[in-house]
Amino acid sequence: SQAAWCELPSRVLLVLTSQRGVQMYDSDGSTMVFWHALDVPEHPAAHSVFARGISAAGGRFVCVGTSFGAVLVFDIPPKGTNVTLSEVLEQHRDPVTDIAAEQGQAPDGAGDLVTADDSGTLCLWSTGEEFTLLGKIPGSGSTCSSVALWNGIVAAGYGNGQIRLWEAGSGRIRAQVSAHARWIYALDLAPLTGKLLSGAEDSFVHVWKLSRNADTDDIEIQHCHAECVTDTQVCGARFCDPAGDTFAVTGYDLSEILCY
Repeated sequence: SQAAWCELPSRVLLVLTSQRGVQMYDSDGSTMVFWHALDVPEHPAAHSVFARGISAAGGRFVCVGTSFGAVLVFDIPPKGTNVTLSEVLEQHRDPVTDIAAEQGQAPDGAGDLVTADDSGTLCLWSTGEEFTLLGKIPGSGSTCSSVALWNGIVAAGYGNGQIRLWEAGSGRIRAQVSAHARWIYALDLAPLTGKLLSGAEDSFVHVWKLSRNADTDDIEIQHCHAECVTDTQVCGARFCDPAGDTFAVTGYDLSEILCY
């Protein structure tokens, strides 16, 4: 269901999630480093089982969300295959949709990891030997499909087409934009510039710019660019470089990746 590069200081892993579990590969995909199977309930017809939401965190951990609402925290050794499940974070009551780690410099007291679920609830965490829950932002009835975290700003994309910006320290909402006409499927953030990329079912991809006002410390969002991918429900969008000068997009039933 998902694939992501997890860049840790000592190594890079390719992490895949599916209905069966979590697979971790060396960066070239040649060697499977670790496999974690998901527990299938006795009555599997009740609801589907899957893993979704992948992020490196805290310098040595990889976090993966599950359909049970749990976040699995794997401790990754500098080399070798001795990966261990070090902790299970159980704060979500709905399936986890996305996980994001801080990509800039977190202000004092702000969390460096955010997890989102199908109800729109966000959990803010501080990583370390043990993960600490710093705050919970309740959902408002719309699924939070994608999150990003940059310089203490949580950017969240929702099923109703909105992008909301939250303060990672206090959990206060600071901005809300009706960005798309339909479900947002992808958010990505360029850490060097604070550019934010959003892609949705309405066939549009937007580039935004996040910033903090030096005088008031307000969080500001500015629209930079819009691109229409004709007759395509956009389901994936990523920047191709840390500055956000290029991005790639794909859609449902599309065998191509379009680069801009």
